[in-house]
Formats: sequence, C-alpha cells, structure tokens
Amino acid sequence: MSNQAKAIQATYFSIIGNTVLAIIKGLAGFFGNSYALIADAIESTTDIFASFLVLLGIKYSSRPADKNHPYGHGRAEPLITFIVVGFLITSATVIAYESIINIGTPHELPKSWTLFVLGGIIVWKEYSFRLVMKRGIEANSSSVKADAWHHRSDAITSVAAFIGIAIALVLGKGYEAADDWAALFASGFIMYNSYLIFRPALGEIMDEHLYDDVIENIRLVATSVDGIIATEKCFIRKAGMKYHVDLHAIVDSKITVREGHDLAHKLKDTLKKEMPFIGNVLIHIEPD
Repeated sequence: MSNQAKAIQATYFSIIGNTVLAIIKGLAGFFGNSYALIADAIESTTDIFASFLVLLGIKYSSRPADKNHPYGHGRAEPLITFIVVGFLITSATVIAYESIINIGTPHELPKSWTLFVLGGIIVWKEYSFRLVMKRGIEANSSSVKADAWHHRSDAITSVAAFIGIAIALVLGKGYEAADDWAALFASGFIMYNSYLIFRPALGEIMDEHLYDDVIENIRLVATSVDGIIATEKCFIRKAGMKYHVDLHAIVDSKITVREGHDLAHKLKDTLKKEMPFIGNVLIHIEPD
C-alpha cells in the first residue's frame, strides 16, 4: 500500500468514527445531563470537518510536480495542519467558554449511565489514536499525525469527563459543577496539544534542520555507490510526504566532467531507489 493510500485510509477511518461518536456523545450528554459529554460531542464534530480538510490536503499535496510547482504540491500539507490546529483551538475555546457559563448555572447531576458511555469512548479513542498515528508515521504525513492527536485529545477530554461525572455522582448535591470543571480542564489540554501539533508543521514550512536520521541514512547510501568517496553538505526540505535533498558528493578530482555527470545521476538514482520517500535530489560534485 502506498503512503498516500495509507494516509487516505486513516483519514476515512477518522471521519466515520468521529461522525458516529459525535452522535452518541451528543445524545448521551443531552439525555444524561452532562455538559462534559456535550463538549466532547462539539470536539468530535469539529474533528469531522478537520479530517475532511486533511483528506483534501493529502490528495492535493500528492499531485505531481508541474510548471508552476517544480517541487510538487507537498507544502499544502503543513498548511492544512495549521487549519486543523485552528479547529482544535476553536473547539477548546468554545468548550472553555460554555464550561465557565455552566459552572455558575445550577443544574441537575449527570446520569450514572453516562460513565459507561464514556468508558467505551475512551477505549475506542485511544485505539483510534494509535491506529491513525501509526499510519501517519508510515506515510510520513504531518497532517495525518495531527489528525491522530485529535483522537488523543478526545480521549483525554473523555477521561476528564469521566472523572468529573464520577466526582459529581459520588459526592452528590453541591458538586454538580465537577462535570463542567472537567470540561474546562480538558479544553486547556486541547490547547496544549494544539501547540504540539503546530510546532513541527511550522518547522516544515520554515525548512528547519530536523532530519538528522534521514541525513545519516543518505550519507550511508551515498558512500556505498562506487566512485563516491564521501559526502559533504547535505540539506533536506520536507514537503508533504517527500524529502527534497541537496547533497555535495566528493569524487576523484582526476575524472572527466562526463564521468562526474554520470556518477551524479547514478548517485541520485540509487538514493531514490533505496529511499523511496525522497523526492527531488540535487547533487553537487566536489573534487577530492
């Protein structure tokens, strides 16, 4: 299965799962007198739209290079990640605002059966996080990883809701707001996760030096090519699921220009064969 196919499969999984859970959470929160569950439903609803954006971003960023985009369309993916982070921040803000309002508003205790609903949601969301994150790592997709963190944030929100409802039920009248305090805590955690998702995507846009492990592999593969004595500078830019490489290769100073040219092509072909996630490769030949 290609990286794009893995990423798309994971995104469809997120869309379907979040749609079902948003309905379950909304109904359980309404009939079970739990704002924490309603807050959970709000987050799952925003997750649906965010996952649709991720899907569009993956398909667009996978388009091949053209005249106007010689390096391809991969940079669309971190831009989509920024929008996904915007959805997370918006949902966290709405949850926090509504929680503060509800803390000061008298209301009934949540129903005890909502704990069973939350228990099932927590297990499913943690499973979803692990599955989607695995696909995101395999596909080398920042937006799919961001989508995975939506599931982890949702799981944490549900854990907070579970604790809040349990406290309200155990301690009884006067502790109805424990449910709302739980939702408020969850909104802060979502904000924190938003930063964790945003930071690597920003690094990708700014071409930060973040890929030492990839550079080490490139050097190992390069020096295995006959005629390449060593490597010097190696710069990497990530765009979508591909890495674009600028590499300085050291060769015998006595070879001809034609031999150096052929050696550069051989090196480029070897790198792309051994490391399929590499996109464009620019080889600069240095004399020994």
